[in-house]
Amino acid sequence: MLLYNTANPSQTTNFENAVFQGLADGNGLFMPSGFHRFDADFFKRLPHLSFSEMATEVIQAWIGDEVPYSVIKEICEEAFNFHVPLVKLNENIQILELFHGPSLAFKDFGARFMSRIMAHFNLKRNKNLHILVATSGDTGGAVAMGFHNIPGMQVSILFPKNRVSKYQEVQLTCLGGNINAYEVDGSFDDCQAMVKLALSDRDFSEKEGLASANSINIARLIPQSLYYFKAWADIQRQSPGAEVIFSVPSGNFGNICAGAFAWKMGLPIKKLIASVNANRVFTDYLLSGKMAPKSSLATLSNAMDVGNPSNFVRIEQLFGNVENVKELLSSYSFSDAETEEAELEIYNQYGYLSEPHAAVGYLGLKKYFAESGGNEKGVFLGTAHAAKFIPVLPKELSSQVILPDSILGLMNKTPSKLNIGTDFEEFKKIILNQSQHNQV
Repeated sequence: MLLYNTANPSQTTNFENAVFQGLADGNGLFMPSGFHRFDADFFKRLPHLSFSEMATEVIQAWIGDEVPYSVIKEICEEAFNFHVPLVKLNENIQILELFHGPSLAFKDFGARFMSRIMAHFNLKRNKNLHILVATSGDTGGAVAMGFHNIPGMQVSILFPKNRVSKYQEVQLTCLGGNINAYEVDGSFDDCQAMVKLALSDRDFSEKEGLASANSINIARLIPQSLYYFKAWADIQRQSPGAEVIFSVPSGNFGNICAGAFAWKMGLPIKKLIASVNANRVFTDYLLSGKMAPKSSLATLSNAMDVGNPSNFVRIEQLFGNVENVKELLSSYSFSDAETEEAELEIYNQYGYLSEPHAAVGYLGLKKYFAESGGNEKGVFLGTAHAAKFIPVLPKELSSQVILPDSILGLMNKTPSKLNIGTDFEEFKKIILNQSQHNQV
């Protein structure tokens, strides 16, 4: 698999190097130099494949011969060992539940695959690795659980103070072992900026064996493309030949970028909708043709509180200009009040208990159908379990949530976190001190 650096397209590398480097030189991201396009036979077989069978074929198409088929098959069977149900609300709207993994969020797909592919590559490298990740909520929990106690790996997670839920925070701070949590007195964008600075500091990065598990890492996006194939296949079993659109709750734009990757591989997606909260820089980009990053705003759907989405550059590289982007992507922005109304509507009309991020995705589908008058099959992504957002749910709904055992177990543990500011040099000293301590 050949990838290029978005900041310097003449600079290329293979998948293994891209996984460990995470961020390309000059703050660029790694992009595939080309996309395998599946033939008609694959799409005929797809509705009859299990999730792990489908995952093995798709990921093998991505990676090629860099990793043996048998290894990919074993990784997929182990990493994706949970259900991915498509739940029908009405004839045109369904939710794909992506929260049945251990951290109760869609990011289990990327984190569990990434930890295992890194472990495979590291067998021959025989070096200690330090996974560095910024989170606005769910990434940190998925990475923490995906990498917890994997030999030879340390994990440092940066999260914004007072901007993650109580239940998200316990997943970051209560595992212990090789997981270190840093509460940053700033926004997610501040956390992400420090991660990027650390990865781009080559001396520091190489000394520490740094790698990123954010959606800037290509190893996260590849498995996130899988659930578009899964939902499309499920719908074809129900309604052969149906056109499919996806509404994607969007923050750092890794998920919707993965959907665009699936489309490039031939998956017949009619439309991708970037459904966002008050952080509407992408919505405004489609309207104006200009990307204007802003400071992020705090909302009920906190995992989407991103004012400068990293993966925008990948979307830009994929399509070239805003007019090409608009052929596949639309975007709508919704307020917290609209989000709460949608949560209640979903529960009262369909008996389905949602949470803020999925509710924004639901609103995106509704608005698209209202404007287009189409009769496609619409899927919105259920990105996290409602239990992670009990404090911000409408009172009528919060009492209906049953806490999963995975959260209840962590609630009894003592949290461990270090409060830090946004100064990179200070953070760098902390990491170096932590490494010296671990070596003693």
